[in-house]
Amino acid sequence: MANWNGVFPAMTTQFKKGGALDLEATAKHIEVVLDSGVQGLVMLGSLGENNTLSREEKISVLKCALEVSNGRVPVVSGVSELSTDFACDFVRAAQGAGVDGFMVLPAMVYHSDERETLAHFTAVANASEHPIIIYNNPIAYKVDITPVMLEEMAKEEKFVAIKESSGDTRRITDVFNQVGDRYTVFAGVDDLIMECVMLGATGWIAGIGLAVPEENQFIWNLMMSGKWEEAREVYRWYTPLMHLDVGSKFVQCIKLAIQEAGLGTEWVRAPRLELVGEERDQVMKIIEAGLNNRPQLA
Repeated sequence: MANWNGVFPAMTTQFKKGGALDLEATAKHIEVVLDSGVQGLVMLGSLGENNTLSREEKISVLKCALEVSNGRVPVVSGVSELSTDFACDFVRAAQGAGVDGFMVLPAMVYHSDERETLAHFTAVANASEHPIIIYNNPIAYKVDITPVMLEEMAKEEKFVAIKESSGDTRRITDVFNQVGDRYTVFAGVDDLIMECVMLGATGWIAGIGLAVPEENQFIWNLMMSGKWEEAREVYRWYTPLMHLDVGSKFVQCIKLAIQEAGLGTEWVRAPRLELVGEERDQVMKIIEAGLNNRPQLA
């Protein structure tokens, strides 16, 4: 993969009402996001509802993204499986589909210790022919990939980046102090993006930007240009929307925002259910305020 920096949005998987896969809607949304100027695509991540899809559906989504992208940006597949063997098997299948790289999660359900986690990632790397983003999200997945572990993992050249979603911006400095610039650091929590960039992150696996892709790329470009005062003003508008990227129902919230922006639908797969009642009303207020008060893009 040529470039491991910039905005790599974590795309949703679009469904029809009732849960059927909607590849046409997924393709349309990918095209809109590509037009905003992103540098890559992450398919089948947490936001892509990876673990609700069958193997065949996952490969279909990847082929859809590859067809739409047509080489314009790298297409990265999430790897989120119950076991190490399943993860390795999926990597081989995704490679056959033509993906450019992987974003690897710890094995699901079981909370592995340090030795087990390192063994899992090493096995997946051995199965892969492509570069890998290490996904660290101890809040959601109860497995923390520490800077000391990253130093050990640095021996494997396929590990080129880390998506840092611990929610603790101090971790970014700890990573640099432990391993220097060995990895590209991708920020993985939307409402910490400015803090993460100031501390050295040069990538962003974005979520709520799927609903406002032009504004998302605009604030990224401001930060990359060092225009911090302008970026801070946009960030203050954006932060209430970015808060929707945090919490157990971030998929429902972001899909609802995508729907309200006219870029897709809110439909999710069980066990998730669409937001209802007061909870939905509160999220809608945030979405409507954000969409109705977008900043002027210069």
